[in-house]
Amino acid sequence: MDLSVHTLIFLFSSMLIIGVVATKFSSRLGLPSLVLFLLVGMSFNNFVYFENVELSQLIGIIALIIILFEGGTQTKWHHIRPIIGSAGILATLGVFITTVVTGAAAIYILDFSLLEGMLFGAIVGSTDAAAVFAVLGKKDIKRRLVSTLEAESGSNDPMAVFLTVSLIEMIQVPETSIWSTLGTFFVQMGVGLVIGLVLGKITVLLINHIKLDASGLYPVLAIGCAIVTYAIAGAIGGSGLLAVYVMAVFVGNNDLLYRFSILRFNEGFAWMMQIVMFILLGLLVFPKQLPEIFWQGILLSIILIFVARPIAVFISTMFMKYNLKEQLFVSWAGLKGAVPIVLATYPIVAGVENSDLIFNVVFFVVLISALIQGSTLSWLATKLGLTVKEDHDVMPSMELITLGKTDSEIMEVAMTERSPAIGISLTDLQLPSETLIIGIIRDGSVITPQGDSILANDDTLYVLVHKKNREKVKAALIGTKPKKKVVPKKSS
Repeated sequence: MDLSVHTLIFLFSSMLIIGVVATKFSSRLGLPSLVLFLLVGMSFNNFVYFENVELSQLIGIIALIIILFEGGTQTKWHHIRPIIGSAGILATLGVFITTVVTGAAAIYILDFSLLEGMLFGAIVGSTDAAAVFAVLGKKDIKRRLVSTLEAESGSNDPMAVFLTVSLIEMIQVPETSIWSTLGTFFVQMGVGLVIGLVLGKITVLLINHIKLDASGLYPVLAIGCAIVTYAIAGAIGGSGLLAVYVMAVFVGNNDLLYRFSILRFNEGFAWMMQIVMFILLGLLVFPKQLPEIFWQGILLSIILIFVARPIAVFISTMFMKYNLKEQLFVSWAGLKGAVPIVLATYPIVAGVENSDLIFNVVFFVVLISALIQGSTLSWLATKLGLTVKEDHDVMPSMELITLGKTDSEIMEVAMTERSPAIGISLTDLQLPSETLIIGIIRDGSVITPQGDSILANDDTLYVLVHKKNREKVKAALIGTKPKKKVVPKKSS
């Protein structure tokens, strides 16, 4: 039906408001918010007839870029470095094993051909970054497990995308060589990794050196760099999603101006994109069609959750330092979310046979996964004894708003046991001129700096500093060597 501009604006605003309210109910009910977002989208079917799969796919991909960028910038490199190998194996071999096992089940349950079954397995093979970041964000689960799951979910989407696109090509072009496809995989991952690192470095340099008139433009610049990273990587044959995640981790773990504004903007924007994406994808599902695939969906969900994922995890972590309880938890934390539903639009756009059936079953599997796994994750962690009391990282809340109009900034400095300034009073610190320590965070409390204040390990300092003196201040407080300017020698 034709809708006026005012009606569309009203529906869009209603989506956002209902989505925000739904997050409150989801936390109280112990459910991932994506479940309610999808249900809201399905309920909108009573008012709006929507079947633009291409538009949904485009919005879904942009949303995934934003979500991966937000999740990557929040990821601490020192947390994921010890488990990067196991996360990488889970993100590749784990996805492949899940694809094969689930695909084999789909061949018999849905009466699919071999390639169609494997295509279904590839679509539901990866865990979802948005779902994992949201569910694990505030849980008191062992840091090593949380880091493993976050790194896996952030890096396994490229594998699922590669398998999905490759299998669609094999279905449409039977002459496609498996060996050339395998070579393409290594090219995509390699190019994506390199592009992510290069553009991550460029993004940090750009944000730290460009002078814009308004501080609110820097978060927009960061988001723009993330989207450009995806586009460039894809244009030259690399994995765009892998490039975005690598770029985001690099940016988030470097000394960055306007960090607070950028991270807060990313968080809000990522939530908005989640709401829009899930509701829009929910609009593509017609509730009347779901009963037709109810038993098939239930059976495939059981196989995916209780058979395919555990097999993939146990094989992938066989030689890793994970005990049985940790392997069981990682198996149960294979949450499905936006990625499978977005990937399920690929066969529809490509005109693959049985694509509508694939989409409906994938949607059903995602709902079951989110309802069962997402709602019981904390309970299982407690039962397995994998919960710990940890202090959650607190976002710094001090930033100079008019940074775009001044050469000064507020920088955050974390003191470590190797910092040369530990045990020294502020009066005795040798800091550059135009430098002032304006706040000290110690054991979660704010301390007003005094001349006789003694700096201690694990203190977080907020320092008002001239931009040209950043490196000198870091050298004085945490021991990093200031960068030396190269002075040309005078000719004799």
